[in-house]
Amino acid sequence: MESIILIVAMCAMLYFFMIRPENKRKKEAQNLRDSLAVGDEITTIGGITGTICAVKENTIVIESGADRVRVELTKWAVSTKNAQAVEPTR
Repeated sequence: MESIILIVAMCAMLYFFMIRPENKRKKEAQNLRDSLAVGDEITTIGGITGTICAVKENTIVIESGADRVRVELTKWAVSTKNAQAVEPTR
């Protein structure tokens, strides 16, 4: 009887310390990707930073660098979303 209780307790610990936090991270990442909008400044998993200039169903187009290079990326490649880009006043 004690061994069954121990196995159940270990399974519960496995769920609460490994599986549940991973599902929570996946859900937060999906919410981040669903909330992308034009003007947001992002960083990709490859380290490219830029400002979103177009959002499609599964892809986004970002402008990166001083020469305003446009790159089309899939949404799953977005790592973080920074504060919304603000145009500097002159």
